[in-house]
Amino acid sequence: MLDINKLVMAETLAPCDADAYLNDLDTWNEDMALSLAEAEGIELSEEHLDVICTLRDHYAECGPANNARSVLRALEEVYRDQGGRKYLYRLFPRGPITQGCRLAGLPTPAGNADPSFGSVH
Repeated sequence: MLDINKLVMAETLAPCDADAYLNDLDTWNEDMALSLAEAEGIELSEEHLDVICTLRDHYAECGPANNARSVLRALEEVYRDQGGRKYLYRLFPRGPITQGCRLAGLPTPAGNADPSFGSVH
């Protein structure tokens, strides 16, 4: 069932500019991620970079995701021993998918235009 409130809200959201970061997977490098993270007030650690590389590997293997939930579930499975979703949100407070994909230079999956998913707005 279509939620009219989400439809109205989607009209007022700024267009996602994550696609602007991805021209080719090979053009991304850690320095780009570091500068993007600095602009967002995050100091990237090895843990952050590991999650970012996992996102990039997932994208390279599976292609663009049909929805953000499937990517989040895949990440939760990989980082289950570290705490799963809590661990991911500790690293990426604006959402492990939204912020993680942005820093990884990847387009965000469908479902991230809704501020109630993939972020903590």
